[in-house]
Amino acid sequence: MLLNLDTESSKKLAAWGIAIVCLGSLWIRFWELGRFNVFVFDEFYYAKFANNYLTNTKFFNSHPPLSQYLIAIGIWIGDRLPIGQDTTNTLTGSLHSTFSYRWMNALFGSFIPPIVAALAYQLSHRMSYAFLAALFISLDGLFLVDSRYALNNIYLVFFGLLGQLLVVMASKTTQNRRLLLIGAGISFGASAACKWNGLWFLLGIYVLIIIAKLWQIIRSDRRSSIVTNSILDRFATICIIEIVICLVVTPIAIYSLLWVPHLIQNPTPNFIDVQWSILNYHEKVGNGVKIHPYCANWYTWLLMMRPLAYYFKQYKPDYYYDVHAMGNPLLWWFALVAIFGSVWLIIKGFTVKPIRELNIDRLNVPIFIVVNYAANLLPWVKVTRCLYIYHYMGAVLFAIMGLAWLVDLGLRSSSKFWQAAGLTTIFSIAAAFVFWLPIYLGLSIEKSDLALRLWNFWIFRWI
Repeated sequence: MLLNLDTESSKKLAAWGIAIVCLGSLWIRFWELGRFNVFVFDEFYYAKFANNYLTNTKFFNSHPPLSQYLIAIGIWIGDRLPIGQDTTNTLTGSLHSTFSYRWMNALFGSFIPPIVAALAYQLSHRMSYAFLAALFISLDGLFLVDSRYALNNIYLVFFGLLGQLLVVMASKTTQNRRLLLIGAGISFGASAACKWNGLWFLLGIYVLIIIAKLWQIIRSDRRSSIVTNSILDRFATICIIEIVICLVVTPIAIYSLLWVPHLIQNPTPNFIDVQWSILNYHEKVGNGVKIHPYCANWYTWLLMMRPLAYYFKQYKPDYYYDVHAMGNPLLWWFALVAIFGSVWLIIKGFTVKPIRELNIDRLNVPIFIVVNYAANLLPWVKVTRCLYIYHYMGAVLFAIMGLAWLVDLGLRSSSKFWQAAGLTTIFSIAAAFVFWLPIYLGLSIEKSDLALRLWNFWIFRWI
């Protein structure tokens, strides 16, 4: 039986589903946020650096400063809240609650599922796809873990994804287009001001615009009579002046301006020199287990071969607290398959008809997904320094959106097999999330149960 997911009742149900998913994501990110009254992984740097901004302490930062500004704002506000004051420490150099330097991450992390839902809807106008995309990203472990500690990857993804959403929205309208594009440029500049790899989100947009311009030339040469509303046709309408002002000048200006508070406090090295200092710092970082036991080359991310332990403690015989920065295994493996499926859909779509007769509206999502997945993954191929699994967050986000798209297609199929496959995928991903949840949240876990969740065989080295 063909499932009709485009009725008004189905759309309302999907909207309610998105709201529930977003509220659930908010709750689980804030649940017992103050647990572990110690620094977890790189909180040693980011929480300390945030406190340095509050105490006017000079220091060198090996990354751009925006994420630490936001954590600092969180500390300032958190110290004045009537909640979260039950665990405090002086690890940052000042007395603060653990809640104070973590809650801003939890807040920004909880915004990612609704932004994913909005982007999915803008690409497809399908509420069912928007719901599945939000659901799947909310069931990922790495996004959950990085939202619960004072780290900077969540901010990078938030601003990069927001920039992409605004560009897609701008491509669909002539009203307020430049305002939306300027907003996108601001977001991309902010993403780069968290970490330089935030630029990969902007790179994805650049590549899509270049492909769109080439596609426009090809179609005009073939005198196509097909009028489409595809992502390529829409991106082709973004003119050169809009690209230069909104997507080149604006990100550079915002990135530069966001350095001003840091440079006022730390006038040396100056703006240009500090960029070189950061580059030199990362170029000198080596690779391999001698540098860090959890170094993971880019190709290991695809199958989640080497996740990262953020925190581990034995608190009584055979019982542990463990926080692992790892994705939902089934979600990531299915998502990788979805990337190959999306590539196949694109190839199939471009080969079934002559170009002049081709309507690629149905390829909006696969094209957007594949381009942005590649833009967020391939730049890492030539990086020689030690990398970690969290560097895959930008790419895997799009793979997850690709999986949601294929599942939505399956549910809409007239084939009972594909409908069953879609439903099985959803429930198996949810079950896997629940199974691995203890090591996302750092719950008390017995040794044998921990061994079931941390594999150490074949290509998998999860311990």
